[in-house]
Amino acid sequence: MTSSRISLAEIVREAGGQPFRGHSDHLNNQSSPTLDELSECLQFSPGDGRIWLTDQRMLLVHASSFGSMRRELIDMIGLEKTRGLLTRTGYVSGARDAHLVRTQWPSADHESIFFAGTKLHALEGAVQVETVRFEFDSEKGLYDGEFLWYHSSEDDEHLASYGVGVHPACWMELGYAMGYVSGLIGSMVIFREVECRSMGHSLCRVIGKSAEMWPDPEEDLKYINISTGEANVPRRSESAAPLVSLEPTNSRQMIGGSAAFTAANHALNKVAGTMATVLFIGESGVGKELFASRLHATSPISSGPFVAFNCAAIPDNLLEAELFGVEKGAFTGASASRPGRFERAHGGTLFLDEISELDLAGQSKLLRALQESEIERVGGTHPIKLDVRIVAATNIDLRQAVAEGRFREDLFYRLNVFPITIPPLRERRSDIPLLISHFFNLFCTQHDRHPNGITQRASMALLNYDFPGNIRELQNIIERGVIASEDNEPLDLPHLFRNEKIPDSMIYSLNRSGGLSTNNQSTGLSDNTLSAHLEAFQNGDAELSLDELEQQLIQNAVQSTRGNLSKAARRLGLTRPQLAYRMKKHGLSDSPP
Repeated sequence: MTSSRISLAEIVREAGGQPFRGHSDHLNNQSSPTLDELSECLQFSPGDGRIWLTDQRMLLVHASSFGSMRRELIDMIGLEKTRGLLTRTGYVSGARDAHLVRTQWPSADHESIFFAGTKLHALEGAVQVETVRFEFDSEKGLYDGEFLWYHSSEDDEHLASYGVGVHPACWMELGYAMGYVSGLIGSMVIFREVECRSMGHSLCRVIGKSAEMWPDPEEDLKYINISTGEANVPRRSESAAPLVSLEPTNSRQMIGGSAAFTAANHALNKVAGTMATVLFIGESGVGKELFASRLHATSPISSGPFVAFNCAAIPDNLLEAELFGVEKGAFTGASASRPGRFERAHGGTLFLDEISELDLAGQSKLLRALQESEIERVGGTHPIKLDVRIVAATNIDLRQAVAEGRFREDLFYRLNVFPITIPPLRERRSDIPLLISHFFNLFCTQHDRHPNGITQRASMALLNYDFPGNIRELQNIIERGVIASEDNEPLDLPHLFRNEKIPDSMIYSLNRSGGLSTNNQSTGLSDNTLSAHLEAFQNGDAELSLDELEQQLIQNAVQSTRGNLSKAARRLGLTRPQLAYRMKKHGLSDSPP
């Protein structure tokens, strides 16, 4: 099960772009994404209570618990409303899986991309799917398919609660199929059960067709539209926001959907319509200036200027001139009068970042300006009245600074009218995939790089890294990886991490037999002898030849990838030609030992 805050209409429109055409007769079961490859996308992190399907967090729920909830919903709100709720839940899940497949395997043939949905549906424990036939043409917005479903988990629970009836009951599974295929086609595709185990049949037979191919599509669309009960099928020419990222226009967009981020955003929206002073509290790199800018943009004075001032960036002896301005001749070198930050922010917002870095003298001058709503330029003789909204930010506990005598108590209460705490990135981990996608697209465009996605182990390392530098550090790591990447090759750990400590928590994925296997491959050395030699070298007990070290590393990489030089090169942070050159230099074979 996945969570989402995106609207259904946006999901339907997400596909866009390149047309998809294909027929099940052309399906090659061995083409990517295979079941093994999809299974590797399912990652288990048992130590911290998270399961991931690539960048989507998942839940492992008892089928009987789901059945109990399903039965209680039917009893409380009725069968029709429950069907709509579960259909929409499945729809969002299917649409997210469609996005996953298109993102992870952008070069896969079209039939395999459609067929991957049936494999994922089974992998997630919903139902076993047998394909009878399907054909599609996304440019025309047409789809026609037929499938057999076995072992539907929703049927099991419905039959346990209500027995055999006269209506089909695989509502969430139908929603998933509609979301997955609609997310690929770019227009609404409706799936119906013409046979169902809950109706006494031995299996479920499902027909899927484009909405316009059904004589009465409104019968199904009423379960998809949550607000009006009317069909809201977008035209294929409409465009929509991507599923998990914003358009890669700049690095200063507010992105997130986690509870902690939403709480901070909700507080910002509450105070934005007022002129109250706001104090943003948060660690370095969490985006305090971004929040301040958003506060200004949604305030009644959004048409006025937004002026940012970093209190830590100006020496104490220049602070007064920077904040309040200078009159000509006020001191040596003051050849012209100039306004300070307060005057430049008149009619708008003045953002004072790292307010705690002001010395006590500077705090006193700032307090007077806030109390009187006026300033005097350095060397000036008359006060200047101003209308400025003050927004401040700090990365320390100002109450503690007050207690220690490092910050004026009266200034603190002037600034602490409406405090908003911005959470660190480690407390909003569900936003990390959104941010990764955004920065990846942004920097690929900005630096004209064309890597082929991000490897599974690199994604899981990012999801488990603590990011002491918060969003700013994540942004830097992704930019570094994009710059170091090679076209048509995925970003891997050597591209992303340099001196950072890679998470050592165990991450597990499904192996071919359905068991758990570790995916926490180290980017370092796997040969015990070499590891021992390195340890001895670090302790000063042995000498080490760089040529021998490089040769051993290359041999280990080629052996671990079974002679796949492209993969070996990625493990070493090299291009394939660079690896080939080094192998030739050392006289190494391209076959695994």
